[in-house]
Amino acid sequence: MDSLITAAARALAAGDPLGALKRVALRDDAPALALRGIAMAQLGEFARAKTLLRSAARAFGPREAVARARCVVAEAEIALVSRDLGWPSKALEAARATLEAHDDRLNAAYARYLEIRRLLLIGHLKDAEHVLDKLDPAPFPPSLRATHELVVAGIAMRRLRTEAARAALVRAEAAARQARIPALSAEVESAAQALRTPAARLIASGEERLLLLEEVEALLTSEALVVDACRLMLREGNKAVPLARRPVLFALARALGEAWPGDVARDVLLARAFGARLSDESHRARLRVEIGRLRRALRPLAAITATKRGFALAPSRAQEIVVLARPVEEEHAGALAFLLDGEAWSSSALALALGTSQRTVQRALDSLASEGKVQSFGQGRACRWMTPPVAGFTTILLLPALLPVD
Repeated sequence: MDSLITAAARALAAGDPLGALKRVALRDDAPALALRGIAMAQLGEFARAKTLLRSAARAFGPREAVARARCVVAEAEIALVSRDLGWPSKALEAARATLEAHDDRLNAAYARYLEIRRLLLIGHLKDAEHVLDKLDPAPFPPSLRATHELVVAGIAMRRLRTEAARAALVRAEAAARQARIPALSAEVESAAQALRTPAARLIASGEERLLLLEEVEALLTSEALVVDACRLMLREGNKAVPLARRPVLFALARALGEAWPGDVARDVLLARAFGARLSDESHRARLRVEIGRLRRALRPLAAITATKRGFALAPSRAQEIVVLARPVEEEHAGALAFLLDGEAWSSSALALALGTSQRTVQRALDSLASEGKVQSFGQGRACRWMTPPVAGFTTILLLPALLPVD
C-alpha cells in the first residue's frame, strides 16, 4: 500500500474525509476508489459513495477477497444511514464471514454492529442482544468501543433500563473523546439527549404531565395499574394484558383509565371506541358485548363496574390507575416515529420497520405530506421522506419494540 493510500485511510479513520479526498481524488485504482467512496459517504453523498464502492469491489482482483468484503461492509453502512433497510443482509453476513476467516477482526466486528443497528431500527431487540453477546469490546480501538457502547445504550433505552443506558453513554463519551472524531462525539451527545427530554405523557385523575425515560421506567415498576397507550397494553408490575390486536377493547380501557376514579358515560365510550356520534340500541348492545370482553380480559388486573350513566374501572390490587401516552400523538404515529430521527426514509424501508404493507405506508405518507408534516425528494425508487425532529421530545417509546413482560 503506497503512502497516499495510507495517509488517506488515516484521515478517514480520524473523521477527515476532505483530507482523504485531497490525497486520492484523482486516482481510479481499486484502493483509491474504495477510500473515495467512504469519504463521499462521510460527506453525505450516499449515491456517489455507493457507486464508487461498487466500482472498487469490481476492481479488486479475485485474490483480494478481504478488500471486496470491506467494500460490502462500507456499502451496508451507507444503506443503514440512508435507511435502505431492504439492502441484502446476507451479503453483509457473507462479508463478515470472509473477514473473520482472514482474521480481520475489527472490520468483522463492525459488520456485526451494522447488523445490530439494523435490528434495532426494525424493533428486533432479542436478535440484537443475541448478536451483541458475541462481541467483546476490550481489544477494540476507541472508535469501535464507542460504537459498542452506543449499541448497548440503544438496547438499554428500548428495554427501559435507564441506569444501564446512562452508564453505557458515559463509556461511549470517554471512548469518543479518546478517538478524537467529532462526528462520533456528536452521535453520543444525540443519544444522551434522549435521557434528558420527555419520552411520554402521564394522564392521571384528569391531569397530564410529561415524563422522562427514567420516570417511565419507575412508573412501570411501581404498584400502579398502567394503561400503556404506547404499547397498547395494561400492566401492573410483572403482569400484563396485551391489547394491541384488540383496538376496540384498548380504546375502552384507555377511556376508563383516563376517567378513574370516576366513570365514563355510555355515549362517550361509544364515541371513543366506535366513533359513533349518535347511539341507537344496536350501538348500546355492541358496547355491552365489548365491555363484557374487556371485563374478561382484565380479570387478572381490574374489574369493570356498571354505573347509572356508564362504566367505571376498579383495580383489583393497585392503589391507582394511570394512562401512559406518547408525548405527541398523531394519526400516523408509527411512520412519524421513524421519520423523527431526522434521516431520509424510503417507503419500503418504513414498511419493513413497521411490519406493514408498502401501500399502507404510502397512504400514511401522502396524508402526512398533505398536512405539511413530512416532505419527499427524489423520484421512483430514489424517493425519500423526512421531517425535522420535534423539538424537546424523544422518540424512544414510539419505536415498535415491545416492553419485556417477564
